[in-house]
Amino acid sequence: MRSKLFVPGARPELFDKAMAGPADALSLDLEDSVPEAGKQAAREEVASFLARTDITAPGKRLIVRTNGSDSPHFAADLAAVAVPGLWLLNVPKIESVAQIRHIAAALDQAEIANGVTRPIGLLLNIETPRGLRLAAELATAHSRVAGLQLGLGDMFAPNGIARDPANVHFTLSVLKMAAAEAGVFACDGAWPDVADSEGFRIEAKMAQRLGFIGKSCIHPSQVALANDIFRVPQALIEEAERIVAAAAKASDSGRGAFLFEGRMIDLPFLRRAEALLAAARPVSI
Repeated sequence: MRSKLFVPGARPELFDKAMAGPADALSLDLEDSVPEAGKQAAREEVASFLARTDITAPGKRLIVRTNGSDSPHFAADLAAVAVPGLWLLNVPKIESVAQIRHIAAALDQAEIANGVTRPIGLLLNIETPRGLRLAAELATAHSRVAGLQLGLGDMFAPNGIARDPANVHFTLSVLKMAAAEAGVFACDGAWPDVADSEGFRIEAKMAQRLGFIGKSCIHPSQVALANDIFRVPQALIEEAERIVAAAAKASDSGRGAFLFEGRMIDLPFLRRAEALLAAARPVSI
């Protein structure tokens, strides 16, 4: 999931266009992009879209960002969108294990009611100081948790934190280490200035170097940038294939560590090669 494009739930005229575009995932949004008076209508539009049988596209993953779990809209959001074909439920402002367990239990019931057979994962938005401090604990709170997503706007702006490279890098690193401890993915949040493509690139490259799988996009023009920055280069894929093949031969000879093209390879480097190959494989929904 190199790119995840937010699509306002109140803008159904954009759904098909986004589906046909190059984003790896679409995040149909019921939260920030939808005014209070439009919540019900947006929910109905998203539910109608998800219910269609003609919306599948190769390699495309569907996500819905609901309103917060303490919102009066959350129960209705869940009942409407927890349907077959939804990959992840993205829930904002996660701060406690109890909150996650409540969400997971409610999702259990929604899946039963809607005939879902493939469990829907949870993408947790970490966008408060408390959420960041407890990120590893939150990521391990339930088996449904598939990944953590950073929300720098909500975390920085209210607390007077400048969005400069040093502060961003520190926060990205903390979130990635929490995700790594839990064995889930980390996804970077959105860059708010659509006209500033260089700012987008700077943050995305930081996230890529820290092992994030991709970045959120708020405009289609950002998708190509994310896809390029988080693309696994063919040379790395080919090298990873050679490492995995060499590891198999070494294992047959009873060796856990071995020389590969002049450098020593052991289990951590093998796991990295395997992860690169997994990231490069076509998506299977």
